[in-house]
Order: sequence, then structure tokens, then C-alpha cells
Amino acid sequence: MSDDDPKPPPGIDTSHPSVARAYDYLLGGKLNYPVDREFAEKFLKIWPEVRDNAFVIRGFAMRVTRYLVEEAGVRQILDIGSGLPTQDNVHQVAQRIAPDTKVMYVDNDPIVLAHGRALLVKDKRTGYIEADVRDTELVLRRAAKLLDFEQPVAVMCSALLHWVKDNPTELMAEYIDALPPGSYLAASHNCPDGVPAKLIADMYPIFPSGWYPRPRAQIEEIFQGRELVAPGLVTIEGWRPDQGVQHKPLQLPLLGAVARL
Repeated sequence: MSDDDPKPPPGIDTSHPSVARAYDYLLGGKLNYPVDREFAEKFLKIWPEVRDNAFVIRGFAMRVTRYLVEEAGVRQILDIGSGLPTQDNVHQVAQRIAPDTKVMYVDNDPIVLAHGRALLVKDKRTGYIEADVRDTELVLRRAAKLLDFEQPVAVMCSALLHWVKDNPTELMAEYIDALPPGSYLAASHNCPDGVPAKLIADMYPIFPSGWYPRPRAQIEEIFQGRELVAPGLVTIEGWRPDQGVQHKPLQLPLLGAVARL
């Protein structure tokens, strides 16, 4: 670890890579360590456009947030698998549009929680939970300290579910069942359809915690047959792109959608 690296908070393991910290590195952030950079560089050798992918993922989350708050009128967001704070975050985008919007972030990386709490120490409309998406009861119970589940809530899972082995449809159903009418589910997921088999085979070994890209049909099931907001389930760079901004299609696509519940 060099002198330029941030000092890890107490109890943070920097001997193993973290996806959240690797993405921070790819986005040009400073909250990462040699093990994360080594992991990201291995990723780049196999899939050089992964850095573009990181920015596309971030852009999708920001556009979804703007839609939810500005057009759908949502004032409560549960962002699961939020990752490390960056230059522009969901709560900042949301609260620029509607200052009363409440955002609860969830991540299972303790360093995300440490930096998130430091960033939001004086923000009563925003919170962080250290929990795994699979621990639905814990997430919902802690989120209820900030969010009112009698009112619409938008659950966001951006580029998260392909890291989870559990059936994503069953998992998301547990969250959907806890939400009142008028709520939303926004999610994106790696899709291997049409991707060269060698790329998929080469990528699997670098993910010690597992990686589970799923075909389009399974990703569609996540939304439980609900009506999708236009343009439906599409590659995330094509979901309501900002005017004048174009991204070339990613070699390993992420499909994303927003559904009204």
C-alpha cells in the first residue's frame, strides 16, 4: 500500500478485492487499494471496455433517479448495492429535483458504510445500511427507520443481481411484496445472450465471489410481468439516454428496466 492510498477504516480487510472499490478505481475514484486495482486491471485485460461499462452503469442509475423523482413523483428510494460515494450520487440527483426526497443506501461492503456515513453525517434525509440484499427482513426493517412503507418507495438494484447466486425473481418478490401500490422497481443485470463464449469463460475465474449473468428471459421475470416504463427492458445505455450522449453497444450487455408496481 502506497502513501497515497487512503487509510482504511478500522476493521476493513484490504487483503481481498472488493467489487465496489474496483468500480471506484475504474470511475477514477480514490477509495481503493492495491488489491482492488490489481483486480480491476485483470478485468481490463480480459474486457477492455469495462471502464466504459462502469460509467454507463453510473449514467443509468442517474437517469433512472431523475425519472423516478421528476416524472414519477417518487420521494423515497431504497438503493441496494449502492457502491462507494462518487462525484454525483442518487441522493444528490434526487434532492436537487425534490429536496424532501429520502434515500436509503444498502451495501454489504463495510468500507462503503464507513465512507457513506462520513459523507452524510449531517444529512437527515439520507442513510446507509450495511446488509446483504438477500437479508430482506433486515434491509426492510432498517430501511423503515427512514422510509415510510405506507407510501410509494422505489427499489433500485443497479448492476447488482448478477453478483447474487440466489434466484433474482424470488429475491425481488420479497421486496415487491413489502411495497405499497405506486412503488417502483428498477434493476439492471448482465445478459450473456449473443456474447462470445470465450469472453464469458475467461471472465468467470477472476470473480472469487461468483458471477451469474442470466439470459434475457430470466431478467424479464425479475419484473414479475409488471408494466414497464418506456422503453421497457433494453440495454442500459439505451434507456432514456441523455440528449446528445451516445455510447457504443457494450460487448457484454447489461439489460435494465423500471417497472411500476
